[in-house]
Amino acid sequence: MRQKSYVPDIRRFGALCEGNYLRICQLRKLESNGKPVSEFELHRGEQYFGRVRLEVLQRARFTETLLLEQVHNGGKWLNNPQLTVRVYHDASMVEVISCYRDHHIAAVNDYPNRYMHHPDEKVQVNGFLADWLDFCLHFGHIPLTFSGWPTGDQIDQG
Repeated sequence: MRQKSYVPDIRRFGALCEGNYLRICQLRKLESNGKPVSEFELHRGEQYFGRVRLEVLQRARFTETLLLEQVHNGGKWLNNPQLTVRVYHDASMVEVISCYRDHHIAAVNDYPNRYMHHPDEKVQVNGFLADWLDFCLHFGHIPLTFSGWPTGDQIDQG
């Protein structure tokens, strides 16, 4: 019996990308002394979860490319997320364009495949971004040592 091929749900994907745009905009409103913050810490009370960096890689008239990465975490068993996202300001959408070393995320994958990607890998990675951004919005705090856009010296001291 042949398995039915995966068909992307464009509405669901679009809603996910629009939601991620709103989440990114909320995170980018973090300021200290009137300057945008590029790093923030994740913690709940005394429990430390890690530090997240948001870096602008490229700017164009209607788009930006950002690198979001967790540069430190509170547990050795955690994998530090590293996502490159494209921000489409004219469409109010954010889409993951690379994840870790995976430089291209296909909209649909044959299954099974050599890399064991799921048929809906692109939706799953963008869903992960939504969950991670929600976590950052809920537990993100601006550390005093990382207010404003840090220089390389400030990052090495952390």
